[in-house]
Amino acid sequence: MKKVLFISSTGGHLTELLKLTPLFEEYDYHLITEKTKSNLSLVDKYGKDKVSFLVYGTKDYLFSYLFKFSFNIIKSFYYFIKLKPDYIVTTGTHTAVPISYIAHLFKKKIIYIETFANAKTPTKAGQMIYPIADLFIVQWESMLEFYPKAIYGGWIF
Repeated sequence: MKKVLFISSTGGHLTELLKLTPLFEEYDYHLITEKTKSNLSLVDKYGKDKVSFLVYGTKDYLFSYLFKFSFNIIKSFYYFIKLKPDYIVTTGTHTAVPISYIAHLFKKKIIYIETFANAKTPTKAGQMIYPIADLFIVQWESMLEFYPKAIYGGWIF
């Protein structure tokens, strides 16, 4: 059974990623997101052995964010080595970039789904992962202008 790592930031990105839960039954999966009070319930729902957390950070507090992001890079490498995924599936954003590049380094497959929230402008994470993604999916046809090699998959909702 293929090992699939589902990863995203908290909030809307996680909401979109969790729309893919029917896929969890088909793969040996693991879910990674940022640790917040609202996300702790994921452990109850999916199990302690299926959910891991990165440190929550926001670019609104740039100084502390730089430290948290650096720590999350190290933690992402740890999770990657520990979990040994065959695929990374992500809806973004900053939490997904390090592990996507780590996976690319180890020649694993990366599937990126650009957020539903952006219909006219690409995200920073999308722009960073697009060159290395094995499959890049957009939810708005208008986004093909920015990502010409992407697949228009329609809305995840």
